Amino acid sequence: MSRRNWFLFILIGFLWGIPYLLIKVAVDELSPTIIVLSRVVIGSLILIPMAMRLGSLMPAIKAWRYVIPYAIGEMIAPWFLITAAEENMSSGLAGLLVATVPIWATLIASMHGDKTVWQRKRLFGILIGFIGIVLVVGIESFSGRQSLVAIFMILIAAIGYAWAVTMVTTKIPHIEPISMNAVAMVYTMLAYLPFLFIYAPEKTPSIEAMGSVVILGIFPTALAFILFFQLIKDIGTARGSLVTYLNTAFAVMLGVIILNEPFTVGMAVGLPLVLIGSYFASRKVTTSVQ
Repeated sequence: MSRRNWFLFILIGFLWGIPYLLIKVAVDELSPTIIVLSRVVIGSLILIPMAMRLGSLMPAIKAWRYVIPYAIGEMIAPWFLITAAEENMSSGLAGLLVATVPIWATLIASMHGDKTVWQRKRLFGILIGFIGIVLVVGIESFSGRQSLVAIFMILIAAIGYAWAVTMVTTKIPHIEPISMNAVAMVYTMLAYLPFLFIYAPEKTPSIEAMGSVVILGIFPTALAFILFFQLIKDIGTARGSLVTYLNTAFAVMLGVIILNEPFTVGMAVGLPLVLIGSYFASRKVTTSVQ
């Protein structure tokens, strides 16, 4: 990758590594429904004006047949599943489990004819990263420290992420990403609005909880989406999705440093493998797959 793409890769990794920390702080006082609703309201308020300036909002609205499924796979379902799962697991482990996205993205991309995902160096990286994830899940689940239900919730969210991004980049690549995500956030907001009064907090949340939701809406939700779709235009969906491996490192480190979460044996064993896998799997393909 070019220096610019490496910079975007690392920046996106950080921006998508902090949501797990922010969610963990907010979920102590706010329901998953309110957290998801709040982040898409904030995110859409940022993205919609940008989409209007670009003049690309109407094409995204007209592409509702693809944008609605995208919203379901990328926002409506995964964001609820991840937020709910973090009620019963550490933010670091949640970040680690989301790192399975490249595995699913690779399988889906290959089904759409992308044979470069099976190039030896990239396949080696993906396998090493996956081994790290398996070790983490195995050690953590057998130790009894984490909920198996919560683990599977995160894995389902990861599959949704991989499918949604691959689907829109193959079906509607001409749609401006900013506009697409702005419209998808509106659909997500409409899906969650009916539950607002049911799950509204009974007392005013703390500054920490409200601040976490605001930061969540601005940076990981709005800004990171803009940068991510710029990145995959240059390096492709399967390679771009490997940024989730980097998210993992940031998610674990922030959980340990800021929330004093334990750095477990599973994390100690799995994290280096995930980072090594990220490096090799994102290497530029120079030979064809036989």
